[in-house]
Amino acid sequence: MTDVLSQRFALACDIAKAAGKHTLRYFLQGDLQVDLKHDATPVTIADREAEELIRKQIAGSFPSDGILGEELSEKPGTSGWRWIIDPIDGTKSFIHGVPLYAVLIGVDFQEQSRIGVIHLPALGQTVYAATGQGAWQDRDNQKHQPIRVSQTKTLSDGLFLTSGISGFHRRGAWPAFERLTKTAKLTRTWGDAYGYMLVATGEAEAMVDPQMSIWDAAALLPILQEAGGTFTDWQGRPTISAGEGIATNGLVLDEVLKYVRG
Repeated sequence: MTDVLSQRFALACDIAKAAGKHTLRYFLQGDLQVDLKHDATPVTIADREAEELIRKQIAGSFPSDGILGEELSEKPGTSGWRWIIDPIDGTKSFIHGVPLYAVLIGVDFQEQSRIGVIHLPALGQTVYAATGQGAWQDRDNQKHQPIRVSQTKTLSDGLFLTSGISGFHRRGAWPAFERLTKTAKLTRTWGDAYGYMLVATGEAEAMVDPQMSIWDAAALLPILQEAGGTFTDWQGRPTISAGEGIATNGLVLDEVLKYVRG
């Protein structure tokens, strides 16, 4: 398992950065045509081309692996390995010139999350992890620096993040949002993968989203776990498939679960 995991881990990091470089050209030029998908969420040529680039690299190296991406049809596999791709996590940020968008790549084996990569092209920052191999960061010309979650013990001393408050309204969970914001020392909506990265690197204590897709979550679970934290659903179960997410430093998990459950 170690060799096949390490090979996929290395490829995931490389292709996330390559895809990010491709998206950055569009990000810097601006004035992109924006289309709406069937669920009314935006998509651009940068999203589609980045996913195509990632899929081509995976197919060339691991042709029997499955691929599930946000923009293109699922490719079944036979190896037990599956790549889960969000070519631009935070497309709304991307099209508005906000540099907090990310390329996300998660890899699971027999439905167990094994590898996660968060690459932020406009910030030149990458956070990555694989099961049993720790969690790491490349930033500011410093490569392979270990990351750990914070040691803050209570949310009243910590930073709480969410991708946006409208999801709490849609879920009927506005009281949960109010409990979290009233308790936390500081609340910000530095959303999408950027916020989860801040939990993994110790700058924030908790992030809660009431609505997530599997490609939003797949990269996060191994990164948070290897950094010493947690990624769970609103019931406290470690999963990428629940359509919701909570990331914490581990120390405030029970407190956050109490607030979201009411």
